[in-house]
Amino acid sequence: MQVVILAGGKGTRAYPFTEYLPKPMMPVCGKPMLVQIMRLFASQGHNEFIVSVGHRKEVILDYFSNKDYEWDIKIVDTGEDTDTAGRIYNCRHLLRDKFLATYGDGICDVEVNKIIEFHDSHDGLATLTSVPLQSQYGTVETDESGCVNGFIEKPRLKSHWINAGFFVMEKAIFNEWDGTNLEQQVLPKLTEQGKLFCYKHDGFFKSMDTQKDQKELEEMIEQGRVGNIDLFQSGHHNVSFYHHEELESSC
Repeated sequence: MQVVILAGGKGTRAYPFTEYLPKPMMPVCGKPMLVQIMRLFASQGHNEFIVSVGHRKEVILDYFSNKDYEWDIKIVDTGEDTDTAGRIYNCRHLLRDKFLATYGDGICDVEVNKIIEFHDSHDGLATLTSVPLQSQYGTVETDESGCVNGFIEKPRLKSHWINAGFFVMEKAIFNEWDGTNLEQQVLPKLTEQGKLFCYKHDGFFKSMDTQKDQKELEEMIEQGRVGNIDLFQSGHHNVSFYHHEELESSC
């Protein structure tokens, strides 16, 4: 199945790194985060990628022009200031049918084919993957009298689930596509229509928004705390580059 990866944002929270490179190119154990995400999908049989680029797009194009992966990679220039929904929408002419999509800064050990099975068992246009909210703070545990009986360091709050990306989408979703922001416009509209479903993943997930997150992820990998993710594959690839204006004119 085709995989759209959003890799065009400016990543202001990762500044100054993102002044020169797109955030998905931040290194994780010697490889860009983007490559680690692609490896996750490829290890589960999904190795046809459409990378939606914008900010510092030349870095991503140059990188894959000189690397050897066993994947089919299409790089689409979707614009410098395009928001999340627009970055997927501007790739629609390369999509054959149902497709996968995710952000270029988050990784987890989810079984992608289980998300697809869940999606296929529901009458929806899209399925997102959610994970428990990771608390930024340690919590205090007490009994009913208020007596402290323990502390939990930055627990996962299973009463609150967040959008982790890792979407399955029907191509027919573009008939209902309205807005430039995926999270604030497109997904809420699907929710109103009852066409958005949620696959809950209670496993490893890490979003890399800042350089601090990058260091934390590398520490997790070194300590073997990344679930079943294999971050050390290799292979070959075939790369194509597109401007979304060219795609529009070919319709």
